Order: sequence, then C-alpha cells, then structure tokens
Amino acid sequence: MRRLSSGAAALLSLVAAAPARARAPDAYGFGSRGASMGGALVADATDFSASYYNPAGLAGASGLGLSIGYAYASNRLRTNDRDSGVRDVHGLAGGLVAPGEVLGVPFALGLAAFLPDDGLSRIEAMRQETPRWELYDDRLSILFLAACVAVRPLPFLELGGGVAFLASTRGRFSVTGRADALSPYDSALRHEVDADLTSIRAPHLGARVRAGDLGFVGVAYRGEAKLPLAIDARLQGVVDFAGIEVPLLYELESRTVDAFVPRQVVVGASFQRIRGLRVNLDLTWVNWSAYESPVARTRAHLEAAPPPEVPIDLPDDPRPTAVVPLRFADRVVPRLGVEYVVPAAGGLRKVAGQGERRAIEIPLRAGYVYERSPVPPQEGVTNYIDADRHTMSLGAGVVLNRPLEELPGSLRIDLHGQLSVLPEVVIEKDNPADFVGDYRAGGTMLNLGATVTAAF
Repeated sequence: MRRLSSGAAALLSLVAAAPARARAPDAYGFGSRGASMGGALVADATDFSASYYNPAGLAGASGLGLSIGYAYASNRLRTNDRDSGVRDVHGLAGGLVAPGEVLGVPFALGLAAFLPDDGLSRIEAMRQETPRWELYDDRLSILFLAACVAVRPLPFLELGGGVAFLASTRGRFSVTGRADALSPYDSALRHEVDADLTSIRAPHLGARVRAGDLGFVGVAYRGEAKLPLAIDARLQGVVDFAGIEVPLLYELESRTVDAFVPRQVVVGASFQRIRGLRVNLDLTWVNWSAYESPVARTRAHLEAAPPPEVPIDLPDDPRPTAVVPLRFADRVVPRLGVEYVVPAAGGLRKVAGQGERRAIEIPLRAGYVYERSPVPPQEGVTNYIDADRHTMSLGAGVVLNRPLEELPGSLRIDLHGQLSVLPEVVIEKDNPADFVGDYRAGGTMLNLGATVTAAF
C-alpha cells in the first residue's frame, strides 16, 4: 500500500507541474505601465509588454530594452460574507525587445513571460454543484511565455505576430502485483507512472498605424487555447485474503479541459496630440461563449473473479457525470488609460531614439476597466460564480534619461496599484430543495507591483 501511495503521489506531482490554467495578464494586466493604464495599450505598447498587448508595437521600440518586475494580486472574494478561498496570484513579469534593420526595413524581436513564484500551475477538480469563482478561482497562476516579431514596411504602418505557449498534460498510472489484505507490508506491488507534456500554441497578431499628429490606432488578435488534461489509471493484480485469492482489475479514465483561454479581438487608439500626454481607449471582444466546462468526464470499471465458494456482488459501473452546458456570453470590455509625463528636473539630454529629453521625468498614470460578467444566472444545479468587475488603477514612476554613457537610453522604474470591485450579486435557485440553496457573492481584488526597464 505504501508503494501504491508513492505512485499516486508521483503521478499527481507530474501532472501538477504542467502549465494548465488561465493567464494572469488577462486579469491583472502585464507590466506596471499596462496595469496602471487599465491595459489600454493596443496602440501604445512598445516595450516588452507589446508581445502580449500588440506585437506590432515592438517595431516602435527606440532601442534594446530589458525589463523585470514583480506583481502581487490579493483576491478577497466572498460567498455569504465568508472568504471563498480564491488564491492570491504573484510572480515575476518581464522580457526584452531587440530592434534592428534588415534590407532597410526596421524590425524587432520580443520575448515576454510571467513566472509565478509559487509553482508553475495548480490543478483542482470540483463538482459542478460546488460554488466557485469560475473565472478567478485557482485559474490564474500559470507560466505565460510569448515570442513575437514585428516589422515596419511603411513609415506609418507596423505589423507584428508571434505565439504564446502553454502546455497540456496526459498522465498514466498503473499498479500490478499481489496484495495481502491481512499483511499489507508483505504485498508485492509494482507501479508505473508516465506523464507527457504537449505544447499548446496560440497566435498573437497585431497592426499599428500612425494617425498623423493625433497618435496611433491599433488592432490585435489573441487566439483561443484549450488545455486538455487526460489521466488514465489501471490497477490489476491479485488480492489475497486469508488464503482466498481474488483476481482484480480496476480502470479509470478522466478527460477534461483544465483551462480555456478565450479568443480576443482588440481595437484601440492612443491620442498623443499634446506633448507628454497620452489618452488611450481600447475595446476588447472576448469570445466567452466558446468556453468549455472544466468538469471532468470520467469512466470507471471494476472486474473481479472470485472463487465459486466466495460470492461477491460487484457494484455496477458508476454513471458518467452529466455535464451541464455553461452557455456563457461574449462580452465587450472598454478600457481607458491616461498618462502624463512631467519633465521634473535636469537639463536637456540627447536620448537614443527619442531626441532631447529632461534628465529626470515623472510619468503619472490612471486607468479604468469595466468587465460585464459572461456567466448566466445560476438558477439550476451549477454554481459558477461571477459578478461585473470595475477596475480602477493608478501608477507613477521615475525616468532617468541617459544616466550613464553606457546607457544612452533611459532607466525607468514604474509602480502600479489596481483595485477591482465586484459588486455583490444574489443567486436564487429555482428548486427550493437545491443542495446549495440561495447565496450572495461579491468582493475585491487588489494588485500591486513594480517594473524596472533599462533602454539602451
């Protein structure tokens, strides 16, 4: 039995090592500048975060840039005034952008990543009747990696594309041998554990157009990604009970979509007519109607061949779970971001790719996002909790322009704070004898972080 336990633990550890949840950048923004401006950067991201917001913006980078940051999101979501246990999300975010030129055409390469510092992912299985915050509960702490390239074929046009990487898992667990029911330590069991990781890729595409002196217009496409999780278990052997040997076979199959990243289309504009001031507006269409249920579809089968003198009445195989369709709705998410750069102190310095700038500048930022819930009223047996989400954000930083001869660009330190409020909703059941009954749900989410960028 100890061998059986160790084998099961090994399988779970291998499965849990696979990135298999949704992405933190979708919920909290990517990088301090993006988080503080409500994620309204489809037309105004030219640093490492462009690999997520709009890869075309990489072509607008003024020089080589390296960024590293940290963010901590504290989730305080409640059900009937009790904490729902939604985990906090925290980790490192960073990347690089490397511009260049080929045959006279400007281009740039970009890499971006979010690395959770408490494990690459988590896997949790719950019945569809169990109340849980479906869009946030344990689904955001996942390794996110994107690699993109961008070109500027015309002075006013930038095009970019790349892929975001996730991974799905398939695990197999087998136990064979002889088990002694009265003397477990005398059992002779062999176990075999196998797990495979398969890369899942989602396209990121974008374009950015300069609109004269007004600023930029951008459009981006983020592809859908489904992360299937498959686990197979097989136990076959002989159970010895006081000299009575019973051949036994037990098989289990589990199939589920452990995470679903919806398809998104973003259009937006960045108004930059006034020097130092940027006003950004984005609209994001999110294809939540294609969302698939995370409820596992399982099959179990038990066989035994006892001696004729030992009557054993085996139970029937359990019926497969009847998965209730989710029927989520698509939604359009408006995002507003404002940034004003204050020329704080120092004389003018020639900065690589940016002309003359003050030695010290202080950017001030603010943003707002409204996300309507895509989850329909949970009047039946399911309990996928969600509420409309209002997100307010603030940010500030300091930019040191050409602080060293070895750093002809700038050194930037950005801070952000983000508060999301999910107003309380009341869920009323059609059936007065429902297992869970009526309940209330709401809460807040607080996200704080910082990012350091060196531009050469």
